[in-house]
Amino acid sequence: MTAFTSVRRTALGALTIVAGAVLMALPAQAQNYPISGEQRATAQAVAERGIPLAELAPNAPDTYVVKRGDTLWGISGMYLKRPWRWPELWGMNLKAIPNPHLIFPGQTLYLEKDGAYARLSTTPPGAQVSDTQTVRVSPRTRTDSLADTALPTLKPHLIEPFLVEPLIVDAQELQRAPRVIATTDDRVLMASGDRAYVRGDAASPVRAERGEPRQFRVFRDAVPLKDPVTGVILGYEAQYLGKAELVSGESYEETPNGKGGFVSEYVPATVDLSATKEEIRAGDRLLPAPERTFTSYTPRAPQIEVDARVVSIYGSFSAAYAGQNQVVAINLGTEDGIEAGHVLSLMTRGERIRDKTNGGNTVVKLPSENNGTAMVFRTFDRVSYALLLEIKGGVRVGDRLVNPR
Repeated sequence: MTAFTSVRRTALGALTIVAGAVLMALPAQAQNYPISGEQRATAQAVAERGIPLAELAPNAPDTYVVKRGDTLWGISGMYLKRPWRWPELWGMNLKAIPNPHLIFPGQTLYLEKDGAYARLSTTPPGAQVSDTQTVRVSPRTRTDSLADTALPTLKPHLIEPFLVEPLIVDAQELQRAPRVIATTDDRVLMASGDRAYVRGDAASPVRAERGEPRQFRVFRDAVPLKDPVTGVILGYEAQYLGKAELVSGESYEETPNGKGGFVSEYVPATVDLSATKEEIRAGDRLLPAPERTFTSYTPRAPQIEVDARVVSIYGSFSAAYAGQNQVVAINLGTEDGIEAGHVLSLMTRGERIRDKTNGGNTVVKLPSENNGTAMVFRTFDRVSYALLLEIKGGVRVGDRLVNPR
C-alpha cells in the first residue's frame, strides 16, 4: 500500500463502533449501512440549497482538516447547533458524495455560504465534483480496507465495555446459572489469571462438548431496577465482574471405595478468569458470553414523544450523581419505541424551595433546566442504557430525558 491513496470524497453520517473485535479488510459492500427513507428524503431536501445559517454553530469553521481521534458526533457539533440532525450535514454534500457513511482523517471540510444558507463540502469552492481527493495514510506492511480508518460516531472505548455485557437478566436467570464454588489455592477472592471451579445444575450444566459455550461472563447479584415514577420493577441488573474461559467441563470420575469397588464422584468444571473488574468470590454466577457484534449507530432525534427518567447510574451503587461519559439506565425500552442511536435531552429536576423574601413561607418549585444530551446505545424490553455525551452538571436518579429541541 502506498503512502498516498486516492479516494472518492465521502460524507459525514452514521459510522460504526466495533465491539470486542478488530474487523479487517472488510469488503466494500459491508460498508453500505442502511439509510431510512425519511433520512434520505431529509438529505435530498436540504441538498437543494443547504441549511439555514441559523442552524450553524456560532464558531463553525470555514475549513477543517479531519484528524485521528475525531468523531462524527464531535464534527457534527462543530458545525451544527444540534448535532443529532446529521441528515442535514449529510445532505449538504449529497450530490458530491456517493457513500454517506465514511469520512477519513486527512480530508478537508469546506463550509460554503450562499445567502441565508450554507453547505458543507469536501471539495474547495469551485472544484469539480468528479475530482478526487488525496488522503495521506501511513505505509503498511499488509493491506487493510481503508474503510476501517473511517471515523467512529463516538469514542469506541466509552461504549465497548458495555456492549458485551448482558446487563438486564431475568429475576431467576442468575440463580439458575452455574456458580463458582472454589479456587485452586482455596483463596476467598479471585482475580485475573486465577483458575476457578464451577458447578452447574441439571438445567444449566457446564459442559465442554462441541457447540456448548466456552466463553462466559461472571456476575453477582441481580439488583432490581425500579421505575422512579411508578415504582414498578422494570428488570434486574446484574453486577458484571469479569470474563471466564472454560478449560474443562463437569464430569464424573470412578474412584476406589476401599472395599474393592468403585464409586462415581462429581468433578466440577474448570475455568480461567480474565479481565476482571472486581474480585470474584464463591457464589458468583456465569452466563454465556454474547457473540461479538459489529454495531452501527445513527445519532438521531426520536420520531416518538419521549418522557423518560433515569433509573440508575451504571456501575455505581452509591454515587448520587453521574458525570460526563458515564452510563445511566432509563425507564423506557424497545416496548416504548426506544432504539439505539436515539439522542435525548437531559433535564434537571427543579428543586422546591421556600420563598421567605416577602415575609411568607411559600413552597416554590424552580423550573427544570436543560442539562445536556445523552445517546441510547443498548436497549432491552423496558430498560435502555444511554451514554452521557455533554452535560453541564451532575445527573441523578429521577432526572428527565426528553426529545431534543
